[in-house]
Amino acid sequence: MKNEIIIAGSCGQGVLLAGVIITQTAIEQNLHTTWFPSYGAEVRGGTANSTTIISNEEIGSPIASNPDVLVVLNELSLNKFMPTAKEDAVIIANSSLISSNIQCNPKTYFVALNDIADLEIKNIKSANMVAIGALLKILEKKHQDKTCVLTLENAFKACRKIFSQKSNLIESNRKALQAGYNFIV
Repeated sequence: MKNEIIIAGSCGQGVLLAGVIITQTAIEQNLHTTWFPSYGAEVRGGTANSTTIISNEEIGSPIASNPDVLVVLNELSLNKFMPTAKEDAVIIANSSLISSNIQCNPKTYFVALNDIADLEIKNIKSANMVAIGALLKILEKKHQDKTCVLTLENAFKACRKIFSQKSNLIESNRKALQAGYNFIV
């Protein structure tokens, strides 16, 4: 199993943190992983993307030229990265900011990430975590080899480790992961 995941959006949407959480989740499961962040010189409002590769074998390069998973938090990122994704890539598009009229592949999930974060978690900044929760459920349904699928429980462990110095953020991020996971049927 190998997943090449690109998460893309504007700086300030938690794109890089989302990649770190996915990477740490893979580490919790003793999988091989790489994380490669990219962001513009501008901080807020500029573009950012995060590439995470997860495999049960060694990884030769941290670059994902044709990702099989794309999580896009805004329309600009969808337009930029969709042409690079594999034809059958799983795409999670933030329908709070992206029109569902855009032509995507049949494996595109339009999820109102901002709305879920705002209404259920009461924190719009947790839209990135809602996206990760949705991604975990989609990958769980997609892969037959369950030993290599990232689990929600290990994502919770990753949050506890990453936010260990800011323990007040652990519970809201756990709720956001769970909300995204529960959204996918």
